[in-house]
Amino acid sequence: MAQALVSRRSVLKSGVLALATGWLPSREGRAAGFREANERPRVGAIGTGSRWCQRATGINGPWGSAPDFRKYGDYVAVCDVDRSRRQRAAALVKDWTGVEVPMPADYRAILDDPKVDLVHISTPDHWHAKIAIEAMLAGKDVYCEKPMTLTIPEGREICDVCRKTGRIVQIGTQQRSDFQFVQAIALIQSGRLGKIQKAVCRIGGAPTSPEIPVAEPPADLDWNLWQGPVAAAPFRFLAGDNGETHSWSRGHYEFRWWYEYSGGKLTDWGAHHVDIATWGMGRTESGPVEIIPEFVRHPVEFRDGYPVDPARYNTATEFLIRARFADGAEIEIRHDGDNGILFEGTEGRLFVNRGRISGKPVEDLKSQPLPEGALEKAYKNRLLVDHFRNFFEAARDRVEPISDVFSHHRALSTCHLAGLAARLNRKLTWDPEREVIVGDAQAQLLLGRESRRGFEIGRG
Repeated sequence: MAQALVSRRSVLKSGVLALATGWLPSREGRAAGFREANERPRVGAIGTGSRWCQRATGINGPWGSAPDFRKYGDYVAVCDVDRSRRQRAAALVKDWTGVEVPMPADYRAILDDPKVDLVHISTPDHWHAKIAIEAMLAGKDVYCEKPMTLTIPEGREICDVCRKTGRIVQIGTQQRSDFQFVQAIALIQSGRLGKIQKAVCRIGGAPTSPEIPVAEPPADLDWNLWQGPVAAAPFRFLAGDNGETHSWSRGHYEFRWWYEYSGGKLTDWGAHHVDIATWGMGRTESGPVEIIPEFVRHPVEFRDGYPVDPARYNTATEFLIRARFADGAEIEIRHDGDNGILFEGTEGRLFVNRGRISGKPVEDLKSQPLPEGALEKAYKNRLLVDHFRNFFEAARDRVEPISDVFSHHRALSTCHLAGLAARLNRKLTWDPEREVIVGDAQAQLLLGRESRRGFEIGRG
């Protein structure tokens, strides 16, 4: 990062001090629980693509978290490696607040800004861990879109830093704050399904692509900085009638379908549904012991866990993968069928997705309503609110948010292991206590990834 705008030395120095002594940066005044009624938390946005707000990508669409996020805080800076996107984002913020805000290309300017209380991360997956960890060390609370990490070791490091710094971090698995999912958890916790034996997560398949040629990156995009911690590769782009970018590429939005930057559907929708399955099964402090790829189809050939064709999307398009726990219970992850989660217990079955919740335990609510407080108990003994409000309230009250890094790490580890089993096309044996793959040295080596030189966590 020769073009870095600011130095990280001061941030890292304070972070090391916090880890060594238990001292945390002062949270008095605005940041300490946001006690002043006329003061709203100040937010720095890092990554302003369509998950932040589609309007910042040039699409006049309704999607993105920023319009809801700003109900509870004010954006005071925006950052993106694409100049056109950060300019649009800054213009949106000016429309919302009436104030012109800084718009650096380098996220470290956000972390070094004392006016920023919270960081909202909406970058591609491969950047999440580095930014989140450095934000915590800089004394910022963090909202990070899912999935939290690209690898399991990154998740362990995030958990360690979160625990040691005391920062509040919410992951954008917003299903945890949707009524029907919390109701499903409350039904399970109330014993209405008996002992949960299986959860089937149907998450849809991933797309394929034609051959995508090497191309010059757009003039507004810093391709080197976009790639960041992962191995450098040529930019690829092919215009066409495909998705919100009207193209196939290695970049914006389409990064989801390259293992180099993401985990495909297994960490896209999988991060949502496997999280709910793990929560409902009461497995948020452990993990499976076997990951069995019953059936996997990739759009390209794989050799030793790596795709051999660099010109096409490479994440799994079709799959049936089982994650089995020590007591025989399992999570089944598959591409086909009605998107959602089916819980199977000894006393009943329950299906839930973003549109409905169904099954006999749900029908029985007419005559046997849930006990008073059951929903609040499922929701960590707090009133059920929208996902963003839960984060801001958790930051104010200094309590754990509903989608904490520790439970998300466990659920996402299952997704990452499923992806690794799919790439190698063989069963993996996992030790959830030590978080290592047993008896497969090759798979263990593939569990993490070395950061590209100059982009290591804490580098600067």
